[in-house]
Amino acid sequence: MLELSRVSKNYHALRPLRIDQLAIEPGEHVAVAGIDEHAAEVLVNLVTGATLPDQGVVRILGRPTSSISDSSEWLAVVDRFGIVSERAVLLEGLSVAQNLAMPFSLDIEPLDAPLRDRAIELAREVGLEEREWDRRLGELGSLARLRVRLGRALALDPVIVLFEHPSAALTRADAIPTGREIRRTIERRRLPGGKGMASLTLTADLDFAGAIATRVLTLDPVSGRLADHRRGWFGRGTASL
Repeated sequence: MLELSRVSKNYHALRPLRIDQLAIEPGEHVAVAGIDEHAAEVLVNLVTGATLPDQGVVRILGRPTSSISDSSEWLAVVDRFGIVSERAVLLEGLSVAQNLAMPFSLDIEPLDAPLRDRAIELAREVGLEEREWDRRLGELGSLARLRVRLGRALALDPVIVLFEHPSAALTRADAIPTGREIRRTIERRRLPGGKGMASLTLTADLDFAGAIATRVLTLDPVSGRLADHRRGWFGRGTASL
């Protein structure tokens, strides 16, 4: 589904973002620790083809992002991803249902019955309670807002979901159960042909990483090598999933 090989991208930080080798198969849930918020944004842009690496290759479904020739082709690629990020715009003055309906239509005022039904189906899927559906988004806490972001990311049936530091605003009590809940939600989704949806989580929270992912990697920022967290840093070698 996704492969990065010898990737380097300079983004005016202390050192370039480097990823030596990373490959994600259908149905895999991978978390990478050791990437701060700025680097996470750079990596998401590389993965989705929004920017190209200075060195190395990023492949989406086997195709190098460098082969994307125009904006229409790129938009078709981006639709394969669901992105859960604080950078994704939510409309604070509109209801949860209206925000969840936006991937389907911008004609959400008022929200007609068929569109509302699709939004409510998403709300149920991501664990939003009925009492929250018609509340203004600005009235909700961090956990409910994360669920709205997840619903938006799942709306167009992506093949892989990308998470940028999703637990940053959660309480410690919420982080681990929320990670497990998100993983169960994604695992229930099936792609055409019966394959599972995949996910890539960028986080600084190793406890949350262990809850949302089936494999947790830590990044050595100097070499770009990814180590399996459970094996310990010095027993690593290059990790490929």
